[in-house]
Amino acid sequence: MTVQNLTVTEDEGEQRLDKWLRRRFPQLNQVAVEKLCRTGQIRVDSGRVKASDHVMPGQTVRVPPLPDAAPRTEARIQGVSAADAKMIQAAVLWKDEHMIVLNKPAGLPSQGGSGQGDRHVDGLAEALKFGYKEKPKLVHRLDKDTSGVLMLARTDRVARALSESLRHRNARKIYWAVVAGVPHPRQGSIKFGLEKAPGRGRGGEGEKMLCVHPAKMADHPDAKRAHTDYFTLWFLGTRLSWMALEPVTGRTHQLRAHMAEIGHPILGDGKYGGGETENLGDGWGAGAGGDLSKKLHLHARSLTIEHPITKKQMTFTAPLPEHMARTWKLLDWKEDDVPADPFEVIR
Repeated sequence: MTVQNLTVTEDEGEQRLDKWLRRRFPQLNQVAVEKLCRTGQIRVDSGRVKASDHVMPGQTVRVPPLPDAAPRTEARIQGVSAADAKMIQAAVLWKDEHMIVLNKPAGLPSQGGSGQGDRHVDGLAEALKFGYKEKPKLVHRLDKDTSGVLMLARTDRVARALSESLRHRNARKIYWAVVAGVPHPRQGSIKFGLEKAPGRGRGGEGEKMLCVHPAKMADHPDAKRAHTDYFTLWFLGTRLSWMALEPVTGRTHQLRAHMAEIGHPILGDGKYGGGETENLGDGWGAGAGGDLSKKLHLHARSLTIEHPITKKQMTFTAPLPEHMARTWKLLDWKEDDVPADPFEVIR
């Protein structure tokens, strides 16, 4: 252990010294920080400081030898096992003092609810405090079996700002999917309304969404308008297509229901794609057979949004989950062979 002279980075911005130190060194508590400042062991630009003083980008902070961080155990993170804490922390794509962006694993619900159990992102967020008192809050959700970019906010103010951006279409969300068949035309829009299916049968009918033709919306007062843009990035004969999907609106199961409605269900979608029925090139059903995974092939690939505080336009991109990466390898599809935002080309 030696003395460290650390520079405050531009990304860290101006902030209180105690907060800066505790984010850099999670093993320090507030009492320890104040004692180190009071005894002159921590200095900024060679001068003595108080824990409440602010540091600025470019300043140098002298930090004395500190004890190593204690391993984060189950007992130290309320309600989260060590394995789950490691998993959810490894899913972090980006974080700052205002927000956290995850690559949500497939199979992990965003929130608890009917049939979802007690293991979900909202609960595991206890392991995403990173020195803050409050756990971060979900700003939006992804279906349990959908992987990809998911945002959390550290404060109510930031949560409101991000929710507002999503609500007013200031954000751009692009999903990748593998669908049965090849859509014709290869790019276009789907504007079927969506309403909840009646009943609560054993097959989960009550959680399924039904499509309503735009001309019949007046006959379905509970239906909500929905709009999805799609773009075919690559295809394999007539069997499968690699799609980019942009949900212009954000309805429950929108992408899954819309793709099934036009005859091209998402690979592995038992709810909207006819179970494991194998498609023969006509688009139905959602099974491909062979070595391809039967898991849902829907991934929130990227999100472009204005940072709620800095106002910078930021784009977050999530790597494919393991089962989709295997499919890409089997089909010899390369992620870098397609545009990151194909919809920008056609606008």
